[in-house]
Amino acid sequence: MARLREEARHVVEGHQARMELANRLFFRLYQCANMLHKTGSRAVEAEGLTTQQWAVLGALSRADAQRGMNIGDLAKYLMVSRQNLAGLIGRMERDGHVAIAADPEDRRSRVVTMTASGRRLWRVLAQPKIRAYYEQVLADFSVNDIAHALHYLLKMLEAMQRLDGGAPDDDGPSSVMDEDRKR
Repeated sequence: MARLREEARHVVEGHQARMELANRLFFRLYQCANMLHKTGSRAVEAEGLTTQQWAVLGALSRADAQRGMNIGDLAKYLMVSRQNLAGLIGRMERDGHVAIAADPEDRRSRVVTMTASGRRLWRVLAQPKIRAYYEQVLADFSVNDIAHALHYLLKMLEAMQRLDGGAPDDDGPSSVMDEDRKR
């Protein structure tokens, strides 16, 4: 009986240690997200961009988005609400970085495309600064460190998506994960 109690104590202690580590992990992710917003925005602020705009331009710069993305698909890809994206896209349209037009396949839907000005901003002005930012942040990371971090972040993202209502569909965030797995 004493042995059983000892094993039970180890199980409880193991669970408590796991939860403490989980708490620390999620708090660090929270801090990283905040620092990414702060320092990432600082990296591209001279171009008048924020990290949210950086993400939109990055999504629209992909080969499979050259003809644009409808707002719903872009929201799924970026994992944000349509409402949050609408305001952001409106500001980016006002600044001349993107254009919004009716979807020729579904007139009720709108398609967002990068303008010539947005492409220039992305390729010529923002990309060099973003790459320099990556180099600074990841200076102490080996290629293996980066690959392992990406692997575990994708694993967490997939678990969170399951909690959010099921597996991602083929048009949404899973395509991002598939692209990352291919790299």
